[in-house]
Amino acid sequence: MSKVIVVTSGKGGVGKTTSTASIGAAIAQSGARVCVVDFDVGLRNLDLIMGAERRVVFDFINVANGDAKLAQALIRDKRVETLSLLAASQTRDKDALTDGGVERVIGELREKFDWVICDSPAGIERGALLAMRFADKAVVVTNPEISSVRDSDRIIGLLDSKTRRAEGGDRVDKQLLITRFDAGRSKRGEMLSVADVLEILSIPLLGVIPESEEILRASNLGAPVTINGSASPAARAYREAALRLVGEPAPILVLDEKKTEKKTEEKAEKKTEKRSEKKTLLNRLFGWRAA
Repeated sequence: MSKVIVVTSGKGGVGKTTSTASIGAAIAQSGARVCVVDFDVGLRNLDLIMGAERRVVFDFINVANGDAKLAQALIRDKRVETLSLLAASQTRDKDALTDGGVERVIGELREKFDWVICDSPAGIERGALLAMRFADKAVVVTNPEISSVRDSDRIIGLLDSKTRRAEGGDRVDKQLLITRFDAGRSKRGEMLSVADVLEILSIPLLGVIPESEEILRASNLGAPVTINGSASPAARAYREAALRLVGEPAPILVLDEKKTEKKTEEKAEKKTEKRSEKKTLLNRLFGWRAA
């Protein structure tokens, strides 16, 4: 049965588009039919990440409005035969999308593909709500920093109330993808730990993507790290996240955040004070979720 997945977060710049392309490409390499869909109308970027920016003729809105057939708008990837892209419009705004038009396009995509992965725009406005509206599952992307996690907490609430499944008394399955993680900075208290993020958001962990220059290079080249031959930790983490998303067992490898040399009693006391301050901040921002 076809599955529709929304990749969402609330906050911009956390890696939704990169994650959509990387996970979609990884799943397609298994032979599954995958379509990645750009919902960021007016600010499309998924075509760039996929290296297909010069091949866009018709877009999502053309299909939703009946100005083009889905087959005319789909762009098949030249590297992975079972991977396709449906680009967003670069000249229209999100008000051009309607519930009925989006539902019809998603329905057509379900008939053609095993996996439909929707790249949500940032924020909680119309575009983001339509991106999650017809989803079966959600990948909530967050960076390990306070503002990003708080925005993701808001998105989780919307997934539980504003989707078609939620309105029918069902739930959208949600999994957490932590991006741009740096174990060294986390150990020094400069960013939240994986445990902190999980404690706040309280949804299952899909994967942890380490900070990597390889991802930036891949994006600039239009070749997602999962299909460009990269053996980097980030590429491996995305491949393993893709396996878990489709229900295959795969380990979650994170550098040990707690492995440090023995500290003096004075340093241990300072660490306790810092964690206490962080706990106070988390309680202020998230209430019971940080308890």
